Order: sequence, then C-alpha cells, then structure tokens
Amino acid sequence: MSLPLPGAQPAARQCSAKGCRRDASYALLWRNPKIHPEDRHKTWLACEEHRSSLSEFLSLRGFPMKVVPIADLPGD
Repeated sequence: MSLPLPGAQPAARQCSAKGCRRDASYALLWRNPKIHPEDRHKTWLACEEHRSSLSEFLSLRGFPMKVVPIADLPGD
C-alpha cells in the first residue's frame, strides 16, 4: 500500500466510461438484485457526457440505480 506524499492533491475522480479520462460530476449507485443484497451497492462515476449512456446501460438491465452529484459522496 502506498501513501500519498504530504501536500499531494488527491487523485481526481475519473469517469467510469471506457476510455474516458474526464473528471466525474456524478455517481451512479447501483446493484444487481440477483447477486447483491439491498444494503449493498456498486458505484460508477460519470462525467456530464457519459451520465446518460451509463444510466441507460444499467436501466436496460433492470438494475436499481440512483444518480447523485459527486459532491454528495463521502470523502476518501
């Protein structure tokens, strides 16, 4: 495990879309009800451009999902 250098900035939260390196603006909190209990969720991050495509991907599969601004996530 590596520790950050004193005074170093935390890593930017990047979009989860394949190949995207933009800073994320949203968090998509989702779960697969076939394998995850209701109290467990996974988190994908999305930039403005990929928010709808990532949401649609999850929605088409019937996964429960909630989209929140990334500022509402707890800090690392």
